[in-house]
Amino acid sequence: MQVVFVSNYFNHHQLSFCDALYELLEGSFCFLQTQPMEEERVKMGWQAEERPYVRYVQPDGTTTGGPEAFMGRNPDEETAGHEWRHLLLTADVVIFGGCDDESYIRERLAAGKPIFRYNERLYKEGQWKAISPRGLLQKYKDHTRYRKAPVYFLCAGAYVPCDLGIIHAYLKKMLRFGYFPETREYAPGEPFSRKKKGSILWAARMIDWKHPELVVKTAAYLKEHLEEIPFHITMIGGGELEEEVHSLAEALGVTDKITFAGFRSPEEVRAAMEESEIYLVTSDRKEGWGAVVNEAMNSGCAVVADHMIGAAPWMIRQRENGILYHDGCEQQLQEYIAELLQDPAECRRLGEAAQRTVRTEWNARTAAERLVRLCREMGFLGGADDQWLPVPPVPALWADGPCSPAPVIPERRMYRYLTERNEEDRT
Repeated sequence: MQVVFVSNYFNHHQLSFCDALYELLEGSFCFLQTQPMEEERVKMGWQAEERPYVRYVQPDGTTTGGPEAFMGRNPDEETAGHEWRHLLLTADVVIFGGCDDESYIRERLAAGKPIFRYNERLYKEGQWKAISPRGLLQKYKDHTRYRKAPVYFLCAGAYVPCDLGIIHAYLKKMLRFGYFPETREYAPGEPFSRKKKGSILWAARMIDWKHPELVVKTAAYLKEHLEEIPFHITMIGGGELEEEVHSLAEALGVTDKITFAGFRSPEEVRAAMEESEIYLVTSDRKEGWGAVVNEAMNSGCAVVADHMIGAAPWMIRQRENGILYHDGCEQQLQEYIAELLQDPAECRRLGEAAQRTVRTEWNARTAAERLVRLCREMGFLGGADDQWLPVPPVPALWADGPCSPAPVIPERRMYRYLTERNEEDRT
């Protein structure tokens, strides 16, 4: 049995998931990187460590690196032509995470082979784009025409099903999924013994849709309303709004409450998370997933996040393992942070629950195990030559977490759905 994951590049968000698949499939796994990673992303720490299962597609169609045995080739043989296309056609399952050339989808379907597509939301700029004639035609070509084919969607974000639902694509073939950065194992009580009282962390690029200004305004609110409660905010990152954010901090008189740490490596960011009680995620709808949510929850932070972040509705249950504020609601954000600073026990409880969520469910190993089991249940793994007709339905093997059926919740109803769902669970 063979599984191939093809995407534009191999990055640190995919590393743990791919490692798990490689181990579970006993080496019968290959990752195809279709283009070089941009230097900017390399500098940001996106490039993953080398792995034996990664192959790189060259401009002439040849591939380099990776296990030749998986390709069914002699290691001493010179590779030539478009052998990667042959691999995509013969593998039992292909996970497609992004590639300019999608012709292989039709070729696999002609051969009766299943496909899993894996991506973030379609309409990051707004769902109004779905109604444009050009947009509808393009989305039909990209997605809707596979409605009755064995093409399934791994939804990296809670708003993917909603976007796909607008164009009536992948109905009853969508699964909860996401990105899975490293999950760290901690000794009992760790890293809570290292957390600094009143510590708040924000780490991101300082660009408009990440909304760093909300963090500065929150600092001003807390300074005014919580005079007796110590707190300090660390902001990690730089970008086009960096100077503007610094000026705003000076204007609001909160430079004593904020440390601007500048750019830090991924390892340094994780260390800062492990020392922080509260983690803020202020991005808007353009944050298709937001892997910092995984990392902050794994680090035992009480996460306060905008509900429009793709990862938030999948991973955070309101007031159970984190807090969601309504999209862009500055007042709500500030009041939630103030509440946590005044109740350290609640902050600790949310952090422990968040850590448990990642350890037991939202992690790479669980995602890989569930995907492999799902493929076996659907008859995709086993090397059968029969065509996949009729299209196997997705079995509801899990109620929540990776590979569970993805609900189609209208965007305008999502916050209400999230808050009401948790209230129902408590009663």
